[in-house]
Formats: sequence, structure tokens, C-alpha cells
Amino acid sequence: MSTKLCASDLVPAGFIAERITRVGDETCILLSRTSATAACPACGRMSRTVRSRYCRQVADLPLSGRRVRLLVRTRRFACDAVLCGRQIFAERFGDVLPPYARRTGRLEHVVHHLALALGGRPAARFAQRLMLPVSNDTLLRAIRRQGLPPSAPPSVIGIDDWAWRRNHRYGTIVCDLERRRPVSLLPDREPATAEAWLRRNPQIQIVARDRGGAYGLAAARALPDAVQVADRWHLMENASRAFLDAVRRSMRQIRKTLGATRVDPKLLTAAERLQFEGYLRREQTNAAIMALSKDGMTIKEIVRRTGHSRGLVRQVLRGQRNDVFRSRETSLEMYLEWLDAQWAAGTRNGTELWRRLKTQGFRGSRRVVSEWATRRKRADKADAESLTRTPSARTIARLLTTNRDNLTKSETVTIAAIESGVPLLMAARDIITDFHLMVRRKMENQLMPWIDRARDSLVASFGNGVAKDIRAVRAAIVSPWSNGQTEGQITKLKLVKRQMYGRGKLDLVQARLIGAT
Repeated sequence: MSTKLCASDLVPAGFIAERITRVGDETCILLSRTSATAACPACGRMSRTVRSRYCRQVADLPLSGRRVRLLVRTRRFACDAVLCGRQIFAERFGDVLPPYARRTGRLEHVVHHLALALGGRPAARFAQRLMLPVSNDTLLRAIRRQGLPPSAPPSVIGIDDWAWRRNHRYGTIVCDLERRRPVSLLPDREPATAEAWLRRNPQIQIVARDRGGAYGLAAARALPDAVQVADRWHLMENASRAFLDAVRRSMRQIRKTLGATRVDPKLLTAAERLQFEGYLRREQTNAAIMALSKDGMTIKEIVRRTGHSRGLVRQVLRGQRNDVFRSRETSLEMYLEWLDAQWAAGTRNGTELWRRLKTQGFRGSRRVVSEWATRRKRADKADAESLTRTPSARTIARLLTTNRDNLTKSETVTIAAIESGVPLLMAARDIITDFHLMVRRKMENQLMPWIDRARDSLVASFGNGVAKDIRAVRAAIVSPWSNGQTEGQITKLKLVKRQMYGRGKLDLVQARLIGAT
């Protein structure tokens, strides 16, 4: 069944198409209203008295690959109401064509969603392909003009900080965890700012947050009856970091256990020699700071006398600056077995090894292979004690928490020596493993015994932190809510912010992030 298409079907409802013409690559449509009356915008009285007419030119959706310009014949009416302050008014067209608008409502809707999805310049380039002549500034104004969509007040929120510029300026994002969408952006991460926002939303019952104290303090002041939930991912990550710090503090004992307390500079390569010289300088600094600390001097006074930062002084006092070498990943990692076989076969020239390695798919430089060959030659000439090389603290922490079935023979021997020589570190590993298991299996009843164990171990600092925030940690173990959704919204926020090439002020970023959802 076929239907007849009229010209009026192409124009907004309530209008009649009087004439359609084409001028270049543009289609012009002359429109007029079907109604004989209009309501006064001031008093609402209907009027039939037409005083004059004029023509409004507005843009509309494209038609058949051509831009469309509407010529709307607009009438001016006289208001007969005695008490009305307006004697003459122009007829209104509702949402189809708002007052003073240069685009129809349906075109404005498309422009707004283009700006939300792509931003300014990308949306302007795409709009040109759609035959919608709008500039990037017009698109940004469309976002700001529409504002934020209405939303229901949240009762379960996640709150976290995000970086305007890393290490310089931060903001705060608040997400509705039930509806899985952001609800607000705050200009900074100060507790007072978060507290003020929370006071304006007293209906909130659950606050999921990270383990920083600022948001916890703000929530406790503004919503004392709300349940605070610590983020589970941050709990697990903080536990792993606490064990890594324990390994760093135990590096001297680990070296003694592995027999790697002496380093012969003659056996080092150029890169290793630079690291060793830096280690000697760090040892001098560490000795000076430890001497001042033994004399009873405070950290503040040590910072003032030595000129070092407070963070560096804390690292020294906690034993976190003892690594001789910083083990780095090498591009030869996947070819080491092949190189060992070639070396055992008698090929000792670095350049020749590099040429053969290129046939195996290696894309690195000749210097990398020559450095490896030089190290092997020196190793063959040295005794076993001088060659012993202690892995980095991060590598040891990884090996200690890896299943024995996934370790090589040499790694197994190394870990077995550490386990027998540093029992306190093994106790700390068991404590961290039990914490991970407790969080994964939601065994909340084991939290207090675990804290008692942790306080007498190398991870006492982490245990004390859990004890101070025990209500939020207990809620994290038993509650289904967490701050993972908020982290995902932060990732989306970073994408939106970078799309706008620095034009993203707070209102614009908030409109794009929240309006698009």
C-alpha cells in the first residue's frame, strides 16, 4: 500500500510549506502557521489581531544531502488585555522553534548530542559531513545551554579524586553506584568541599571511598549515620605494597643469606658500574641520616640539616633504600635459552651472536647483545662468591608470592634460601596472604585476630592502618558495594577531558560526562 508524500510532511508539525526552492547547495522552505490565533507570552490571552509580519530564518535538519534553511513567516499580534504590560508580541512556536533560536528544536537536539559525544572540534568536523553548519564554539555553547539532566537523589555513592593535572591539581567525582552513573564533579579534593556536598544530600546511606583519610573525615562529619565502605581493590593493593616495603627493609638480611654482600667493581659492565657508584653515594647519605637519627634527632630537624626531602629521610629510616642494582627488563629475556646454547657451543663473539639472533626475530641493537656477551665472559673468569647477584626487592616479592610450580630451578633455590634465612619476612608473607584470602572469601570474623598478628610483624604499619579504619574495612569485606565503578568513571572522565584539548572547564566536563549518560 503506497502513501502520498506531501511537502508539509518534511517540515515541523503545525506549519504549512508554501514554497520550496533550491539556492546552490541549500534548500529553502517558506513556512507559515496554520493557526489564526496566538497566546500572549505575558498574560496568556489569545489574540487574533495581526499588526505586522516578518520572516525568521532558521536552520533545520538536512534533506537529501543538502542544507535546509527555513523561512518562517512570523506574525506580530496585539494584546487586548487591559492589565497586560505587552501591547505587541510575536507569536511563539513552542519547542519546535524557541524564541531567538537560529536552529529548530530537532536540529538543536542533534547538535547537542553530537557535542556531548565528540566535544567541540571533532563534532564540528563531523557535523560538516552531515551538512550541519555549526562551529566548535557553538557546540560547546549548546552543551552549556542545556545544562545537566535531572536525576534522582542517590542513596549509595562512590567518591574519589581525579587529576586535572597530575601532582598539581585534583578534583572530586561522585558516582551513583545503584544507577551506575556520575552525579557530580567538585573543583578540588579538600575535605570541606566534599563535606559541603554531602550535607546537601542527607539521603545518602552508603559511601564507598578509597583508604585516604580526607573523604572518610568528610563523610563522618556530614553523614555520621552513613555506612562507609573502603575500596576492596585499594585494600588488596595496599597489602601487597606493605609486603613489598617489608622486603625492601629486609634486603640487607637477604643479601647476607644469599652470600651477595660483596661486589667486585672490576666484574661490572658500564651500566652496572654506574648503578654501583650511585649505590655507594646513597649508602653515604643513608649512613649520615641514620647517625643523626640515632642521636635522637627528629625527621624535621634531619631534613633541615641535610637538605634532603622528608620522603627520602623516611625511606632511609624505614630501610627502603638498600638495593645495589635496579634490575631492569631486557629485550633478550625470551632469547636467553638460545643464547646460552650458542655460548655453550663456542660462539663467544657479541657481533656474531647479534647477527644470528636477528634471524630468530630479535629487533634490538648490537650493543645489547655485546653487553650480555661481555658480562658472560667476565662471569666465566670470576669465582662463584663474586658473581652472586641479588634480585631486586620487587622481584623477590613477586617470587615469594608465586606458586613454586611456576618458578624455575634457580628461582626455587633462591626463594628457599630466603625462607630459611629471613623467617620474619616469611611470617609477613603469610599474614598478607591470609588478608587477601579473608577479603576474597568474606571472612569478617577473622579480622580482629588478623590485626593482632599483623601488629607484631614487618607489616605492622598496614595492620595499624586497618585497625584505625576497621569499620570501613569490615564493611568492605561483607558489603557488595565497592568503588570500582567510580574508578571506571574516572577513566571515562580522563578521555572526555583529553578530547577537548584543554577547553574542559568544570561545568563543561561535568555536562559532557553526566549529560552523555
